[in-house]
Amino acid sequence: MSYTIDVYRKTLKPTKDYISFLCYVSFFPQLVAGPIERASNLLPQFYSLRKFNYNQASSGLRQILWGLFKKMVVADNCARYVNIIFENSSDQTGSTLFLGAVLFSFQIYGDFSGYSDIAIGSAKLFGFDFKQNFSVPYFSRNIAEFWRRWHISLSTWFRDYLYIPLGGSRGSKLNTVRNIFIVFIISGFWHGANWTFIVWGFIHALFFVPSFLVKSNRRYLDVVAKNSFIPSFKEILSMLFTFIVVTLAWVFFRAETVMDAFVYFQNMFSKTMFTMPYYISEEKLIVSIFFIIVLIVFEWIGRKNSFTLEHINVVMSRPIRYVFYYGLIMVIFLFGAKNEPFIYFQF
Repeated sequence: MSYTIDVYRKTLKPTKDYISFLCYVSFFPQLVAGPIERASNLLPQFYSLRKFNYNQASSGLRQILWGLFKKMVVADNCARYVNIIFENSSDQTGSTLFLGAVLFSFQIYGDFSGYSDIAIGSAKLFGFDFKQNFSVPYFSRNIAEFWRRWHISLSTWFRDYLYIPLGGSRGSKLNTVRNIFIVFIISGFWHGANWTFIVWGFIHALFFVPSFLVKSNRRYLDVVAKNSFIPSFKEILSMLFTFIVVTLAWVFFRAETVMDAFVYFQNMFSKTMFTMPYYISEEKLIVSIFFIIVLIVFEWIGRKNSFTLEHINVVMSRPIRYVFYYGLIMVIFLFGAKNEPFIYFQF
């Protein structure tokens, strides 16, 4: 669609190279679930002679390795408990349901950003450069920043091919608010013909609009704590609030029906909210939480890079670096869960 629209707008010249065009639309790393690559970026790369580049290939392998860790170790281990809690929500305590929502937040992030890392890394092995698709979204300080960092290729697609053609922010505030709601609701509908996705998109629009009205939607364009290692207290509170909002919205995304989501919230916000979660003492859940913490720590360290392990060859000597690589491979083999499909393969 983007190719056709860009050609129609005369912002991209139609290609006469049929082989390159067919390779562009069928290139396997981005075919199933993204990243959504524009023709203006990817198509010209098929015209050039392909040569092996060691630095590009090694970068791709590092990105694939980190993607496998996020998918197999973090996301798939979270999935075990997410499935149990969401499928039996009426029998769970409020604290257990909140734990399930948090685990799903990390499951869907590890699942899809892990897939994106694997896809982008695989493309690098063939000499192709994809755009960044995730940029530490859970370190966002408001919803607007979250959407600049989550599924970047999709959010920018909706911005360029839906929001701006609708008028963007050029008209009155009322028209802009209308455009924001249209974009978010359609982004929900893009995930499936289910009211749960529509409500999910509507919730994000509700929290996005206030930031637009008070003109804070463009406030956080740089990474959090850019000039320091430790974030300020205000930044911590902002990130925590944004994460909680996103996590609660994910309940609608994961629930089978809107009614199931409301029942989930009704049981979660009860007097049992302040009890100990039911599964918290299980060894496998403790291991899953440990690896979530590992993910958060490493992504915080690498938050300024296009992917977490991008500059590990700079900050670590070769012996330490290879010990880290082999250790990560062993973790994937020993703790990686099996037979968990990618969430975004259904969209």
